Amino acid sequence: MSGGAVRIGRSLLALLLLPVVLLAFWWVLSADSTSFYMPPLRTVFETFPDTWSTDGLTEHVVPSVQRLAAGYLLALVLGVSLGVAIGSARRLRAFLEPVLEFLRAIPPTVLVPLFMLFAGLGDTMKVLVIVSGAVWPILLNTIEGVRAVDGTLRETCRCYGIGGTARLRHLVIRSASPQIVTGMRQGLSIAIILMVISELFAADNGIGYVLVQSQRGFAIAEMWTAIIVLGLLGIALAMLLRLFEWRTLRWYRGLREAQRGRS
Repeated sequence: MSGGAVRIGRSLLALLLLPVVLLAFWWVLSADSTSFYMPPLRTVFETFPDTWSTDGLTEHVVPSVQRLAAGYLLALVLGVSLGVAIGSARRLRAFLEPVLEFLRAIPPTVLVPLFMLFAGLGDTMKVLVIVSGAVWPILLNTIEGVRAVDGTLRETCRCYGIGGTARLRHLVIRSASPQIVTGMRQGLSIAIILMVISELFAADNGIGYVLVQSQRGFAIAEMWTAIIVLGLLGIALAMLLRLFEWRTLRWYRGLREAQRGRS
């Protein structure tokens, strides 16, 4: 097994270890709980089959994942494409910087009524809410990554007549990819949060819908199951992103190891 595979395995194991430890502590500390709002974890687990059966997964988890995927992928496309364009043009960046700072300062949650007004109460509104928050870390990290492209490499491409799509793919995107992946990681966390928030408004399915309906109906154990499902979803997506990062940035890790070896 290669050293890179061992490292990614350890990273994924560490990612799983903390939730397992926290659940173990929760189980022990809540074992004798008589609080209505903090039931024993054993009781919470006992409600899982009724709340998250096959019908529960298809009715609530699948729609949430679909909205999350649509919003996150749209934010990724917009963030990277706009980030490359803005980061590559100094005048465009200077012109748009005040606008970007103004828009970034607006919390996505306050835009929910506006999206409901123009996009209705369906999935389009929920996807737009996710995009409105997840796009910013991707966009800003892409801009910074493109700005930091090595000037010598730019001149080398110019001297050898490398331009257009080839230059964009092999120089700009590749050089900015560490920053882009950092933005993707930050954007994913925001997207999950906004997915839940969007499902609190005029929804009839989704994990957030189950969460708020359980809270309103004082079904506290079911509410905790929804929170656990959200945590499991976050872990699964973080692991997928970690694998993507490992495959995409293999060259970058090799470069850093070579630089450390020379120092």
